[in-house]
Amino acid sequence: MPGPGMDLIGEEEIQEVMEVLRGGYLFRYGISLGADVDPRFKGKVYQVEREIAEYCGLRHAVAVNSGTSALLTALAGLGIGPGDEVIVQGYTFIASLSSIVYSRAIPVLAEVDRTFNLDPDDVKKKITPRTRAIMAVHMMGNPARLNELRAIADERGLLLIEDCCQAFGATYHGRPVGSIGHAGAFSFNVYKTITSGDGGMVVTDDEQVYTRCFAFHDQGHSPLRTGVEIGKRPFIGLDFRFTELQAAVLIAQFRKLPQILTHLRTNKRRYKEILSDIPGLEFREITDPQGECATMLTVILPNETVARRIAHDLGTKVAADAGWHVYSNMEQILEQRTITPEKCPFTCSPYTSRGGEMRYAKGMLPRTDELLARSLNISIGVSDPGLSSAFGVTMKDGLDVVEERATRFRQVALQHLNAR
Repeated sequence: MPGPGMDLIGEEEIQEVMEVLRGGYLFRYGISLGADVDPRFKGKVYQVEREIAEYCGLRHAVAVNSGTSALLTALAGLGIGPGDEVIVQGYTFIASLSSIVYSRAIPVLAEVDRTFNLDPDDVKKKITPRTRAIMAVHMMGNPARLNELRAIADERGLLLIEDCCQAFGATYHGRPVGSIGHAGAFSFNVYKTITSGDGGMVVTDDEQVYTRCFAFHDQGHSPLRTGVEIGKRPFIGLDFRFTELQAAVLIAQFRKLPQILTHLRTNKRRYKEILSDIPGLEFREITDPQGECATMLTVILPNETVARRIAHDLGTKVAADAGWHVYSNMEQILEQRTITPEKCPFTCSPYTSRGGEMRYAKGMLPRTDELLARSLNISIGVSDPGLSSAFGVTMKDGLDVVEERATRFRQVALQHLNAR
């Protein structure tokens, strides 16, 4: 299965879904707007929003239909728009960048460090008078350096957006990811820690940001409407609503989160132990070993040649070849292929009139390129071809399988490292 949650779908999810089907209301507002609420309507979207907001220690959450929608909604809620620049790493799923573009803002690509997340030192170098926000991606379940990034944001008057799409359940020194920035975005796609098939969530502690996020995701409406409001909407919105069926699955999955995290962390710990004494092999830096999701184990080899030989023998790829998770593989970003020929927002006046000129090219992030070319991602619970994590274990595997797979990796790694 792609992700941990998919491996654990069972009777709990079936019971929650059947409760919705028996009630007869699949829409998040239940019965037709303006009518009395049917007692059979349980309001599962609202329930899971409340549960996840509370889990994050925040006042507000808005459930949406995907992680991409969550990022776009968070950007809208924070007022990111034309002429703005948002600093984001070059190693992330393409949605981090595309959500910025569809906000009519400009992604400014920055290097990653050995956490495989944003390098705070490079973020400082990329700040311009046009910079409005920093998007911190918690890549493969490892929290970014949030203390440093929040300090930079506060010092420079910038917004901090947490892209938590690959990190639901992670904590950073005791605080859930999503709760440290001005807004956080989660994904519940099949490749994520828990899943509703697809779906997402925006979390924030700011009342105004919440109101804007809710309006953006539901045609400009006010939060938790029970009918068509009288009066002016704050702005034109879209429709990114979550359904009661998705929420039903997510409620059951959310209850399994502690079990999932414990299993992933146990398996990763054992896998890492078996590889830990291999000369020349290193692991990526984990900012909070007790708080990471542990969906991946990333190893760093001495050079690209050794890394590619090991990957070949194990039937996988190096991280640099991970499709649309690496900026240099995103041809539509590199060539600024927008839906209209004028290439807005890159060439439009809100940006160019402020002196903005953005060009992307392969090789523009040399430290990121070099690191990814000699690194491999090993699946501990997420088997995603887009992350080149074809080798490893799944959520269903016990320590016996972990030891067998880790031993195989060890043998291949030693063979090629000793042959240098």
